[in-house]
Amino acid sequence: MRKFTKRLISAMALTIAASGVALATPSTQIWIPSTDVQDFNTFHLGIDNYIRASGVGKATGDPTRRDPNVYDIGPVYGFLPFAKLKGEIGFDYLGTSTEPNDNHPWSANLKIGTPEDSLFKYSPAIAIGGYNLGPSLSKSVAPAVVSGQNILYGLVAKTVPAVGGLPSLGRLSVGYYGGAERALVGTSGNPENHGLLASWDRSMTEISDKLWMAVDYQGGKNVDSSVNFGASWNFAKNVSVIFGYDVYLYKSLAGNNTFNTQLDINFP
Repeated sequence: MRKFTKRLISAMALTIAASGVALATPSTQIWIPSTDVQDFNTFHLGIDNYIRASGVGKATGDPTRRDPNVYDIGPVYGFLPFAKLKGEIGFDYLGTSTEPNDNHPWSANLKIGTPEDSLFKYSPAIAIGGYNLGPSLSKSVAPAVVSGQNILYGLVAKTVPAVGGLPSLGRLSVGYYGGAERALVGTSGNPENHGLLASWDRSMTEISDKLWMAVDYQGGKNVDSSVNFGASWNFAKNVSVIFGYDVYLYKSLAGNNTFNTQLDINFP
């Protein structure tokens, strides 16, 4: 990672304060991380856009100013050469529609995981990792927000198999996360820096092999707490787009709900 300059660190706090939305892109479901991990020596590029569904002033505190849209560009690389233990590392460039292009923050993400059935027969997929990793510096803005969330998490996931001629119900994931106390706060300003992670996802092969759907949830009482819905379509073997909708549970912290598009490109 490059060394942060004072100017960039200051911009990180201001950008996240203005956006409300806090993002980074390890391999994900819609919003939360997944147990999927990039294969060795493969490169993934994600380009995400979050567009405010409605309203003004929730995240900015200014009733005359519309909450900004947010975009996130991030590459991820698979770095472990093992079939049963995979690892990925990446970084993100976060921006908003209201900030100059040269004043946007950087953050890092890291994940290590094992696929389903890799430890023993019927074993779940397991992943541990971190995202929104970076400096955590207080900034006197309204609302008070700091830059580095430094979220660490653990997840397990298992695909419910097809039984008795019935199709698979899909994959269920559950986990827990914790982050920086100064960055993840509740509406009262007190630390609310941990919570449940959960998701359901499934390839909708009855309709098309190219269609995938998911719902996920991030608990806690902070800017990241949300319920998210989405569907993905594979336009090519290595290119897919997620179309999603994000319901923020604490809009005074995160701003109004967002539509999102997530372009995912894999380079073998």
